[in-house]
Amino acid sequence: MDTFSSDSSEAVSSSIDSNLQMLKSIYDKCKDLHFHEFIIGGTTKAFVLHFEGMVNLEILDRNVLTPLLAESAEEWKYTEKDLSSLISISDIRETATLTEMVALISSGSVGLFIDGVAKGFALGLAKWEKRSIEEPSAESIIRGPREGFTETMSVNTSMLRRKIKSSSLKMVAYTVGKHTQTEVVLIYMEGIANASLVEEVSQRIADIQIDGILESGYIEGLIEDNPFSPFPQIQVTERPDVACAALLEGKVSILVDGTPFALVAPATLFSLLQSPEDYYQRFIIGTFIRWLRYLFFFITLLLPSLYVAILTYHQEMVPTSLLLSIAKSREDIPFPALIEALLMEVSFEALREAGVRLPKQVGAAVSIVGALVIGQAATSAGLVSAPMVMVVAITGIASFMMPQYSAGIALRMLRFPIMFLSGMLGLLGLMLGFIVIVIHLSSLRSLGVPYLQPIAPMKGAELKDVLIRAPIWAMRTCPKFTGKSNSTRLPAKQKPEKPKGNESDD
Repeated sequence: MDTFSSDSSEAVSSSIDSNLQMLKSIYDKCKDLHFHEFIIGGTTKAFVLHFEGMVNLEILDRNVLTPLLAESAEEWKYTEKDLSSLISISDIRETATLTEMVALISSGSVGLFIDGVAKGFALGLAKWEKRSIEEPSAESIIRGPREGFTETMSVNTSMLRRKIKSSSLKMVAYTVGKHTQTEVVLIYMEGIANASLVEEVSQRIADIQIDGILESGYIEGLIEDNPFSPFPQIQVTERPDVACAALLEGKVSILVDGTPFALVAPATLFSLLQSPEDYYQRFIIGTFIRWLRYLFFFITLLLPSLYVAILTYHQEMVPTSLLLSIAKSREDIPFPALIEALLMEVSFEALREAGVRLPKQVGAAVSIVGALVIGQAATSAGLVSAPMVMVVAITGIASFMMPQYSAGIALRMLRFPIMFLSGMLGLLGLMLGFIVIVIHLSSLRSLGVPYLQPIAPMKGAELKDVLIRAPIWAMRTCPKFTGKSNSTRLPAKQKPEKPKGNESDD
């Protein structure tokens, strides 16, 4: 994969003038690249080159240039041993071609060339401004770690290493993108993740041919099984604890340099509806919140369509007093229920997106005040009824219960075709739309793993982490994503026992 011109694949010359001319040609019109020529021992020409703002200049001056410039003509004679003893830095890589050197310099290394030496030296002195570790804003929890991934690969991998200290934690690096040369790291637990899963993900990453990778979404779109599905088939997270929990279950994680979002695969529908806090709270509380989340999943998808279907075709299903109240509120509304629902849903989605795109200081206020003002004004003007405003508001609140933004936006999008079917066919249309979605979910795969597992196909032993959140001591094995036998997470008889009281002496 050639990043620059074909000339950059030439071998490093022993003539320093030839190397200097070639590198200046390769980096023509690159104002942020600095060349520094100097003399070693009063006789030997040398030069270093690096990009502005990507190198620790203090260490370069103190540990590289100062000792080399201090060499006398009598003492200086190049040998590999002498160079490593003079330059007191640990990361020195020898490069035989200009292509290798160009790639390393672009990653923040300093290139060193010495006259008469037919190879270059890449000095690992990369240093640039980076964001500090902060709590993820999109995955906030009440109880649990407050740290999130950053845009720096070394920081992200170190956070995983700090949580999983086993030598079984493996990290395989790839370079993806013809021009960006982005580092992509595949992470898995050896002995827990199935070898065929690791090989499949590795092959898909290795097969990517693209000019550049700027975010993990590029990788997600190029390795997922069904790119035309609205449902995400790879989980996205900013939390190291979520990535570590997935690794310990036998999944794989993918980190991309330059983004704080890690990919976790394979993903199932139920894993997208789980929050990390489910496992940090007591299991009874976690089970209750999980069932509440499942309920609001269906409310998000079906409530507006159900309201439209019943109000348009099945008024006999509504109690008489409630039907009279709804009819009274709708007597001045000029639109049918379908148009009314679409008007409110589109307005609500527009307000939500406006709140996200606006500056943080005013975004929340604008979305809340806008919803109140528009809802009240639309009701007063007779454009929508009060019950419809309530239905849309409840649906909007329900959509915020989804832990994964990508799963929530898929439900928000699918509401509209189901509303059209309900407005045309009533409850029959609603059921047809729901059946089509279930059939689609049943056909989806995430790296070959069924999307509705462990419900379809049914795996009874794994339902204790789907229908309920079983106690930690009851979840003894990892999920069985592939044909490999489940790995044991903890031995039997870990259930806490009530201590026996000491009998009092008479």
